[in-house]
Amino acid sequence: MTWRDRLIDVRPLRTSRPFRDLWIGSSLASIGQQIAGVAVLLQVWELTHSPLWTGAIGLATAVPLLVLGLVGGSLADAVDRRILVRATTAGQVLTAVGLVAQAVAGNRSVLLLLALVAVQSGCAALGAPARRTFPVRLLPADQVAAGLALQNVAFQASMLVGPALAGLVLAQWSHPAAYAIQVVACVASLIAVVRLPPMAAPRAADDRPAPGARQRRGPARGGWRIILQRPTLWGSFAADLASTVLAMPIALFPLINEIRFEGNPRTLGLFLSAIAVGGLGAGLLSGTVTRLHRSGLVQLVAATVWGLALAGFGLAGPLWLALCCLAIAGAADTVAVVTRGALVQFEAPDHYRGRVSSVEHVIGIAGPEVGNFRGGLLASLTSAPVALVAGGLAAALTVVTVGLINRPLRDYRVPSEHDGPPPPGVPSEGPAQPAALADGPR
Repeated sequence: MTWRDRLIDVRPLRTSRPFRDLWIGSSLASIGQQIAGVAVLLQVWELTHSPLWTGAIGLATAVPLLVLGLVGGSLADAVDRRILVRATTAGQVLTAVGLVAQAVAGNRSVLLLLALVAVQSGCAALGAPARRTFPVRLLPADQVAAGLALQNVAFQASMLVGPALAGLVLAQWSHPAAYAIQVVACVASLIAVVRLPPMAAPRAADDRPAPGARQRRGPARGGWRIILQRPTLWGSFAADLASTVLAMPIALFPLINEIRFEGNPRTLGLFLSAIAVGGLGAGLLSGTVTRLHRSGLVQLVAATVWGLALAGFGLAGPLWLALCCLAIAGAADTVAVVTRGALVQFEAPDHYRGRVSSVEHVIGIAGPEVGNFRGGLLASLTSAPVALVAGGLAAALTVVTVGLINRPLRDYRVPSEHDGPPPPGVPSEGPAQPAALADGPR
């Protein structure tokens, strides 16, 4: 492998115009979301000066995601996925316009502000499962992992750039300008989705009605059954849940900062930035892992490193060592997310892919929230270092156990361009025929 192969693989941006448009639009939308998120946090604080209400922002965001995420998965398997994402992205544009309007009007109701946040979160939840299925429909099989890595790099970069831009915009032009940037970013994302080729609702051969039988509307049932019947899927999700539920560290950052670094707010900011820097660095070098076909084993190793790195953070005394541990954890998390995403998209049959993606989406949201609660509860009973070390080691041990008992996940290989026919779960209209989609809609 040459040094160029170790850098981020940008082939998806060159070979598929629809994916390139989607990536640009999604990247802009992510930056806009980060800017708007800081604006909402500041506006709620200015209206209430209450940490309870600022905490309610997370509730207003998470509840619609959890409730509507699985609904979005079923819709993604029942309708044209492009049309679904169009509609939900248009809903995000309208709610962003609503945020601008309430800021310009001098809104004093925190409930109205949180309601707009909840509606926007609900729109995102309905469209997220369908969005997750786009790379496998737009890219050759050997480029899907690279496409997911590019999306992850864009997200990590938005986490670094977005809040900084938000601070500048809010200081110079206040809330309306910050929300207006999100409107522009959401419109760019909508244009990218409009330009995608059609993605009609998939149907498996065994879903076709018998002659004379009444045609069933909507997708076949059994999304959870598919996950439980395929060791690669349930093993991948189990490893992810173990990593987040047992070792999520964010809630413990303020306490660790208070104990070891005198509560310096700059140090607290460095904790958050270190994870993002590690994730971004891993993304920029993602060619090293996206060209490895043993994605199941790579995910297991990365998830184990995540747990061990966070246990190291719990033991670290010097600030430089603590930041190094967090950066390693962030890099490991990025590797695990990219490899898991590729495995899930290939292993889920196309007519179930929306529902399986919705489960992945919900786990990705609920796991960290439960993990933060677990960490805070355990720290209140013991101490923050004990909670971090015990959680990190427990996560690593659980992931290793999953790998030992789940040989199909351990041995799983994503397809390459030389593998011939697609593996089970990869539809013929998906990565087997990427060239027809590479130049855009017909």
